[in-house]
Amino acid sequence: MRRVSLHERAVERLRRLIIFGELAQGTELIEAELCALLGLSRTPLREALKLLAADGLVELRQNRSARVAVMNSEEIVNLFEALSGIERHGAELAAARMSAAEIAQLATMQEEMERHFADNDIDPYFKLNQALHQAIMSGARNPLLSETHARLIARAEWARYSALGSRRRWDESVQEHRGILAALEARDAEAAGRLLAKHVMNTGREVVQALATDARSRANTAAA
Repeated sequence: MRRVSLHERAVERLRRLIIFGELAQGTELIEAELCALLGLSRTPLREALKLLAADGLVELRQNRSARVAVMNSEEIVNLFEALSGIERHGAELAAARMSAAEIAQLATMQEEMERHFADNDIDPYFKLNQALHQAIMSGARNPLLSETHARLIARAEWARYSALGSRRRWDESVQEHRGILAALEARDAEAAGRLLAKHVMNTGREVVQALATDARSRANTAAA
């Protein structure tokens, strides 16, 4: 395989491990261990780590091993505020610019997402949810907006996935998606934008609350 093919494959594999929590935030990334895990040499691995660092998923440290980036509550709030604004504008444009066939495809995706929800099958639900958000942004017909969104969403994927660990939030998310779809079907740009922005911010708040709960739990354990 070509080297670029190797490092791209490594990027995708490591991205999945980080997003799905198999490589927890703060985990030190030992090159020898990763090379053995991924079956490649140090050069393509280092190229992959640089790309993941550009996406905010990995922290490169001088004279030390790289590690999985750690996001604090303030960073998560800032990130989701930015995403909320971008996706709001994207939904407003998509309500006017998406074709009927594209909106029908969103409805099909929603139905499939709800089947995964009913089966408590989180990983395929999450992948489809990602694709649905991307489809809405694509429907805005604004390449610069989509490009900006893609850069930010790479950093938010871990947070979005972890939020679905709460069944209550997962149920809310499904309901919110129904409202967003209905607004797009009605070509109601204002409602589509408002509902999608609220949906994104609700996810960010869920992650911040989970981090606070985890911090309290660790503090109580240490004090015991």
